[in-house]
Amino acid sequence: MSFASSSAISNNPTSEHPSWYGSTRKYRVRVNQYWIFSVSTMNRLLLGCLLLIQIVTSQKLDINIGFLFTRNNSYVDYRSSGGAALIAMDRIRTENLLNNVNINFIIEFDDCLESQASGLGTQMITNNNVTAIIGPNCNLPAVSFGTSASFYNIPFFPWGLATSRALEDQDRFWTAATLNAGSYALGVALHQTMRQYRWTDFAFVYSTVGDADKCTVLKEDIEAKNDTKIRMYRQNSIIIQSAINDFNDDIHISFFYQFPDYAISQADTTRYMQALKSRARVFAVCLSDNLGIKRDFALALTDAGMLNDEYVYIFVDPRTRGFVTFEDGVTMDVWVDRYGRKDGRDEEARQAFQRIFILTDLIPEGANYTAFGKEVIKRMADAPFNCTTACSAPQFQTPAVYAGQLHDAVYLYTLALNRTLSSSPQKYRDGNTIMYNAFGVFDGWSGQVNMNVNGTRSPTFYLFALDSNSKTVTQGDVFVDGNTAVFTTYYKSESDLWWNRAGYKRPLSEPICGYKGDNCPLSWDQQYLGIVLGAVAVVIFMGGCLIALGIYFYIAKQKENERADKLWEVSSLSLIKAKSKAGMESMRSIQSGPSTTSTKMTIDSKKDSLHYGFFIYNREIVVASKYASRVTVMEENRVEMRMLRLIEHDNLNRFIGLSMDGAQMMSIWKYCSRGSLQDVIKQGKISLDAFFIYSILRDIINGLNYIHHSPLICHGNLSSECCLVDERWVVKISYYGLHWIRSHEKRRKKDLLWTAPEFLRSEDIFGSKEGDIYSFAIVASEVIAKTSPWDLENRSEKPEEIIYMVKKGGNAPMRPTLTLGENMDINPAMLHLIRDCWSESVRDRPNSDTIKSLLKSMHSGRSDNLMDHVFNMMENYAGSLEEEVEARTRELTEEKKKSDILLYRMLPRQVADKLKLGQSVEPEMYDAVTIFFSDVVKFTNLAAKCTPLQVVNLLNDLYSTFDGIIDEHDAYKVETIGDGYLCVSGLPHRNGHAHVKEICSMALAFMASLKHFKIPHLPGERINLRVGINTGPCVAGVVGLTMPRYCLFGDTVNTASRMESNGKPGHIHLSSDACRLLNLMFPAFRTEPRGEVIIKGKGVMETHWLLDQDADDDFDRAVQDHEARLNKDSPLYRQYQRATTIEMEKVHG
Repeated sequence: MSFASSSAISNNPTSEHPSWYGSTRKYRVRVNQYWIFSVSTMNRLLLGCLLLIQIVTSQKLDINIGFLFTRNNSYVDYRSSGGAALIAMDRIRTENLLNNVNINFIIEFDDCLESQASGLGTQMITNNNVTAIIGPNCNLPAVSFGTSASFYNIPFFPWGLATSRALEDQDRFWTAATLNAGSYALGVALHQTMRQYRWTDFAFVYSTVGDADKCTVLKEDIEAKNDTKIRMYRQNSIIIQSAINDFNDDIHISFFYQFPDYAISQADTTRYMQALKSRARVFAVCLSDNLGIKRDFALALTDAGMLNDEYVYIFVDPRTRGFVTFEDGVTMDVWVDRYGRKDGRDEEARQAFQRIFILTDLIPEGANYTAFGKEVIKRMADAPFNCTTACSAPQFQTPAVYAGQLHDAVYLYTLALNRTLSSSPQKYRDGNTIMYNAFGVFDGWSGQVNMNVNGTRSPTFYLFALDSNSKTVTQGDVFVDGNTAVFTTYYKSESDLWWNRAGYKRPLSEPICGYKGDNCPLSWDQQYLGIVLGAVAVVIFMGGCLIALGIYFYIAKQKENERADKLWEVSSLSLIKAKSKAGMESMRSIQSGPSTTSTKMTIDSKKDSLHYGFFIYNREIVVASKYASRVTVMEENRVEMRMLRLIEHDNLNRFIGLSMDGAQMMSIWKYCSRGSLQDVIKQGKISLDAFFIYSILRDIINGLNYIHHSPLICHGNLSSECCLVDERWVVKISYYGLHWIRSHEKRRKKDLLWTAPEFLRSEDIFGSKEGDIYSFAIVASEVIAKTSPWDLENRSEKPEEIIYMVKKGGNAPMRPTLTLGENMDINPAMLHLIRDCWSESVRDRPNSDTIKSLLKSMHSGRSDNLMDHVFNMMENYAGSLEEEVEARTRELTEEKKKSDILLYRMLPRQVADKLKLGQSVEPEMYDAVTIFFSDVVKFTNLAAKCTPLQVVNLLNDLYSTFDGIIDEHDAYKVETIGDGYLCVSGLPHRNGHAHVKEICSMALAFMASLKHFKIPHLPGERINLRVGINTGPCVAGVVGLTMPRYCLFGDTVNTASRMESNGKPGHIHLSSDACRLLNLMFPAFRTEPRGEVIIKGKGVMETHWLLDQDADDDFDRAVQDHEARLNKDSPLYRQYQRATTIEMEKVHG
């Protein structure tokens, strides 16, 4: 049978094509089914053969679809819903489904009667060879016919009012596909709603008046959730059944209650609801939309006083349009009197419904659905319905509520049939195969159709309420899939839901005072007064005890703190300044003391600085860190001091205390004899091989790891200066803690060389663990490279520039160069570890635990004892030690010779030898010496023509010439002052009377040398001298310790100076004493009287000029004089003795 119809609306309920997904549902095999070979069986075989013939010959297949309609229910009435089937056929043709199939409709009416449904359905299967049945659309007929459909393996599609959970039983109805939202799903949605608002107890009340089927089935499905947990109660001879739902939580139904059929008046309802006050405050209600029952129920609640803020009512109904009623084609608000009661209570009913919620499936609305409804009514006049006169009544001019489901049922079957014909054409009558292909999702006129594996629809329910204007508002929805549900709220705040309740608060499932109001909590006085009084007494007693104990413990704690504070409080008077070796300052010796190659730092080699001092405390050498600021010590600081005092770790230097009463605040630490790690590296007296480096880094990270896991958190100022080395070569980290003092100190630029870049930018003084790791890497680079931090001696950058570059950062931040020394066997992994430690990113730096573990893995399997390593090194060095000592001794001898030569140039040999032996040089009186003074004539004018450097070079050349002349004579150069020259002969080595001859000969040589001396930068100028000589007694001695000088004292020195200053350029001026002795003893020298001269401080003196010397005569006279002195009996010897005595008497005056 073919259908031809024109449509004013789209065949699709939406603008898009429906989506369809295949199913993985398995066939159910019936093992207890007996098949009877009969005529009907032969008919089926014959039809199968005909189907194959039709497919082969490309003929169309005839399909008969059976319909079971109802004519007595406006929700599913045949006259206002049948046209939806024709609209579905239009959609099928538009989508090109079943092109080679002719579809025939077989229509029967069961009118919601079980017998009719079962009989007519079987008749259509056996007589009309239908391949599927659309319907029934009521619960009991659907259940009744379902068994027959299962027997004949014919698919059927219940719709409309068929909501029973029984249809979901696949063991009974494996060919059923229900299109309506099941009552069980509604129960699941109700449970999720209770869970959403935390209502743990609720009552289910219902009535069968007006619709005997709807609420009964819903009640049975909810009741069937937990058959084993039903409790029975009797009240007013009515059985009240109470059941807990399927879910293992604290939400349960307090009881079921069915209003008696005779109790349909408002007065009866009011009386029964008042009786239920003692059972619940949250009610799930199921009532018919007909006869105004919902309006009467709302007014009954008003009369019973049960619409206050304590009560909540939820109408659970899959057959409602919300807060409107539909009857005889007319839609009205549910609170409006449409049955002629004329009670004038519509406004009361409206206000009552503002406190009622409705939980239902959504009835489609909108312009498209309106057009669809009109098309349904219009198509009833088309074949095969041909309903004109019977369908023209006013009540049939509005489409039935579930007309859209009829459309979706027909469309669902054709989709499944189309898939079956595509995959298994011979099974188009097999209900199992059709159900296998009826699983998926598509858009229908009843909303989105989501068919699950049970052949039932997974629905969405909506929670409706009225606002202050009595407009319907959707407050949320509940999507149900089997036993699971998801509640989605539509409001911004839950207070919007309770707009008409005091405080906008959600009602409780049970009042605070219980349902009957007799279970109120006792007042505070009634419940606790006696207990409180007793407790107060106990508390007072216990409080007194606790106060006493508290005072005792407080005093004990204070005393303990005071005792602990005395351990770290160091008086400045108890700090004794360590003295150097006795007698060092008083000894007039430049002896350096015994030398040693040990790296131990004795207290004599350490001097106080601006930041550190060295003292003796309790007979122990300590080092003090000085602070420029004086900080007030708070209680939390004292707690830290006590904690620091108790720290004991092999790699942490012991904190002794804090001195606060002196001129400066100082922290006192244990003294380590080898000094800081920086000192050890700087001295370079120990070979830092790979094992030494490993030991040093291991000690540092062990100490740092302890700090990082202690309340100190971090060091914050780690550097090689903070790492001290004791006599056993164990590195100990010092100067930790005390951040509250260091925060007031100005950091030196040098100290910032170890500071992490992130703290250079923030100038944070406290530091962090990651910052300590960066500082550790800088210290490690010092140890490996054996240089100062950043190798400053060999870098062009200054510390300020390095700090700026580190602070700047960038893609290639500035870092120290890891340079390995010769024969340095360092594990490359250690270098990579150091680079990771000074990474620019704080997160990329390893922590102390990781570094400790990695260092240990780098040295696994070898001894960790540094002293054993030192002893092995000493044994290795023992063989070459003697050769090294000999070589060093030779070097020392050579250096000693050099120093002796320099010393003899500075001091007379006899004096220098005594000083070298540590002997005191006492001042000595000499009876007769000759003193020489000279001065460059007009040196000031000459110097004015020269630059300072040229003046220095001029004097250096001149004095070098004079020094060479002095070396040829028995004379000693005392000093040079500018252009002045002072020499003496006759001391400290006495040479008889030869001193005058040596000085005069030297003076003549000086004058002779000037003839050949030229000034390079002034070739036209000549140097001229003025010389003065005097003979007489003199005292000589060493003056000073820092720069000792051999000085002359006496009038003889002053007179010689006056001879020079009163002389003439180019002349040698002799005093009368010097001339007399010279003429007497050395007549080879020619002199000439000058006459009397007024000398400042001396008066008138007779002086002489030294002219020259006859070398031959001087030699002969000297020989004779020597022989005469040897021959004591000769006249010459006697004359010599007499002259000498006379001259000495004159000299001594």
